[in-house]
Amino acid sequence: MGIENPVSYKLKHLNIEEEKLSITISCENAALTEEPNLQILNRKTKAELSVPLKKIDEQGQQFHALIDIHLLSDHVENRGCLDFYVSFFNDDSDTSKKRLKSSLEPIELSYYKDEANNVFFFPYTTKKGNFSLKLLLKKFVTRIDDIELTSEGILNLKGFAFRLNAAETLKIKEKNLILKMKKGKDEEPLILKHPLHDVPRHDLSEYVHDQSKLETIGFDTKIDLHSLYKELNQQLIFQFHIQFIFEDAETGEEIITNSKPLKVLKTEHVNPNQFTVLKTEKGPARFHVFTKKKTKYLHLRMNDYSFSTRVEYFVKGKLKRGAAFLRKRKNKLKKFIEKRIQNTYKAGFKFAGKLPVKQKLVMFESFAGKQYSCNPRAIYEYMSREMPEYRLCWSVNPAYSQTFKDKGIPYMERFSLKWLFAMARAEYWVVNSRLPLWIPKPEHTTYVQTWHGTPLKRLAVDMDEVHMPGTNTEKYKRNFTAEASKWDYLISPNAYSTEIFARAFQFNKTMIESGYPRNDFLQTDNSPSVIKALKEKMNLPQGKKVIIYAPTWRDDQFYKKGKYKFDLDLDLHQLREAIGDRYVIILRMHYLVAENFDLGPYEGFAYDFSSYEDIRELYMVSDLLITDYSSVFFDYANLKRPMLFYVPDIETYRDKLRGFYFDFEKEAPGPLVKETGDVIEWVKETESKDYVLPESFGPFYEKFCYLETGESSEKAVKVIFGEK
Repeated sequence: MGIENPVSYKLKHLNIEEEKLSITISCENAALTEEPNLQILNRKTKAELSVPLKKIDEQGQQFHALIDIHLLSDHVENRGCLDFYVSFFNDDSDTSKKRLKSSLEPIELSYYKDEANNVFFFPYTTKKGNFSLKLLLKKFVTRIDDIELTSEGILNLKGFAFRLNAAETLKIKEKNLILKMKKGKDEEPLILKHPLHDVPRHDLSEYVHDQSKLETIGFDTKIDLHSLYKELNQQLIFQFHIQFIFEDAETGEEIITNSKPLKVLKTEHVNPNQFTVLKTEKGPARFHVFTKKKTKYLHLRMNDYSFSTRVEYFVKGKLKRGAAFLRKRKNKLKKFIEKRIQNTYKAGFKFAGKLPVKQKLVMFESFAGKQYSCNPRAIYEYMSREMPEYRLCWSVNPAYSQTFKDKGIPYMERFSLKWLFAMARAEYWVVNSRLPLWIPKPEHTTYVQTWHGTPLKRLAVDMDEVHMPGTNTEKYKRNFTAEASKWDYLISPNAYSTEIFARAFQFNKTMIESGYPRNDFLQTDNSPSVIKALKEKMNLPQGKKVIIYAPTWRDDQFYKKGKYKFDLDLDLHQLREAIGDRYVIILRMHYLVAENFDLGPYEGFAYDFSSYEDIRELYMVSDLLITDYSSVFFDYANLKRPMLFYVPDIETYRDKLRGFYFDFEKEAPGPLVKETGDVIEWVKETESKDYVLPESFGPFYEKFCYLETGESSEKAVKVIFGEK
């Protein structure tokens, strides 16, 4: 095994011309026995392309590679992202691989257009300071090089901005700086426009392939904040965007495009945190230019700065700092108490686990005790009918017990003393998600893990990086495999999942490849009478079609551990205007999503069924499914109804957060779209008498749903509990 090698590689220069990518790399702290290779990784497929690096100095500190652009195009099939590594032999003759680093210099200006394929090669520096290369059709490129807020209230911004467009017919008419603020929850955003003046940027000539661009890519603008405050007469916070107005030379159509909010990184030349106080007719006003800590988006805040306001800010600041201090102390005390309670509870669990086993007691739990649903419910219902000799009981979070009370289902409150003794003495546990790691499994207990979905996104050990709160990649994987080692049985919906589960969970006990018990209902109860009865139960209109929107959660968008944010990008207003006379939409958020959506403005069209007891009944009443990367589409496919994938953030989700187990964009059993307008067009297409499911649906169904015959519960129960 080789020792840790401090060698590092940094991109020193790149150039793209004459269909060749020229890269010069510097090597620091090298102890190389042979010339290294450049490894170019297709971020989506993980396929590698190896290119030799040639030494260009006697000391072996500089290397060069010349790469055919078409070779790179083929490596990502003309669309996608390439990550660059350097592989080398160290002193111990072991092969090592290091990510190729890049500075914050504007290497994105070295873009190159492949005229034959109408695609741009776009080099850039990642958030972690690594060099990557994208192939794309269009791109906003912006940078703020200088910020100055004068004592007179003049905000000066300088930088560069341009828009890569594959369409040559688009000609720039106008460039503007947009100041945008949302005034209130239900109000239209306040938008202000300031013209951008072209500034020659010959200082960037070493990066720009097309030297003619140097005359127009630079900009500067001055904003008189004193006048702006006087005009608006209110306290506001703005974000900044760049706007390009194009004219299509062929059609004469005017096209307006806005960039994402401008980001600014603090450097020795750029200070994005400046403020000044000015006298106004209303009294003193404070103007503050700053960036958010996480997003780095540039903001402008304008507010009253009277004596009372300053006192208020001072008091609020003191209170905020005091609250933070107390909260920190409180959190430490809380963690200490929780740890002591947990240790005491764990000791009690171990003690109870040594008591005589309660024969034929089966404890069920779904999604941490929050639902009466999923595979545990299907197994429970089968055993209730067919195996009355067993005592069946549910583990329930007290806040979600009403469903069990209403249905007369036997349950115990999770973590109560009664629950502790029941769980510790039960002969079986049937659970669909991980139990807390500190809960010890008694030797006499058979732990059945049903899991809760066919995997699209990478799981557990297969994940490259973990972005969830309260953990890190190593800890997450360690805890996951520790929990999985307690499982005696694991239910798999198909052979594809079996292979992934065994590897990702490091599971080596009994895998039951039976299909998912929860999907028996979709096979056995799919009838007009059942659908009609369910619609009545849900108070849904019988005369309209139903769309279910069921997205998943994002690992890196959270309030705290176990509570995740979700931005509803799907435009309900636009949907209602277009199809509200014929459809209703039901929202089903993932159980980890903490949002409560205000659907008051969409009453009669949009319904929040996130807390509905079991999603299988929502599938049944729905004519169409809209999802993203949630595993719900594997189950919904059993109904052989249309599906669409609304994925405005697919690049981030695929390349940063999770990664996929198969080529989702090619094999998905329905179209992938990024705009609400495209969703509407698809809905209208499904109304056609000639509409048929896409060609990808057949192979998808045969690969993932072939075991779903309505008998999965029976198959699983017979393996676990034996023949009657």
